[in-house]
Amino acid sequence: MKIYTKTGDKGTTALFGGTRVAKHHIRIESYGTVDELNAWIGMIRDQEIDQHSKDILTHIQHKLFIVGAVLATDPKKAVLKNGKERLNIDKISDDDLSLLEHEMDTIEAKLPQMTHFILPGGHTTVSYCHIARTVCRRAERIASHLNDTEPFEPNVLRYLNRLSDYLFMLGRGLSAHLNVEEIKWIPEKK
Repeated sequence: MKIYTKTGDKGTTALFGGTRVAKHHIRIESYGTVDELNAWIGMIRDQEIDQHSKDILTHIQHKLFIVGAVLATDPKKAVLKNGKERLNIDKISDDDLSLLEHEMDTIEAKLPQMTHFILPGGHTTVSYCHIARTVCRRAERIASHLNDTEPFEPNVLRYLNRLSDYLFMLGRGLSAHLNVEEIKWIPEKK
């Protein structure tokens, strides 16, 4: 199979199910941003971090492919004529949400209480976490906008919301592990 098809040369692409839409369609923007997020998470996973975090990030990357598939499916073609769902894959489950929550709780239990906003940075790996977090928030905003017009599985939005929080906590946890000072944002008073 060739990687290039030439079918998108005029600025359109196919959704899962065959519907063609403009490459700037909100649905494409939505799952494209999830793909970008997945690439940033791969960058974090490629850093010298603990194996447990790498394993969790790999798990998340697999889940983001599910999120992308849901977002890439035309809702009008989500169910086949035989009544079966077009996407014959696992969905984002409550257990997936619970895993992220558990990981955040575990990280947070080892950290000092946060009393101020924290400036992103301090170490390249930590910065990658913050970049991924902001891309995740953008993916969530775009997906939320899409959901307003063409609703999809509620756990997809929940997952993106939890994931951005997890990426923030991972950054904090890695800061502690790397002995990087978290710089608090303390507004100057007039």
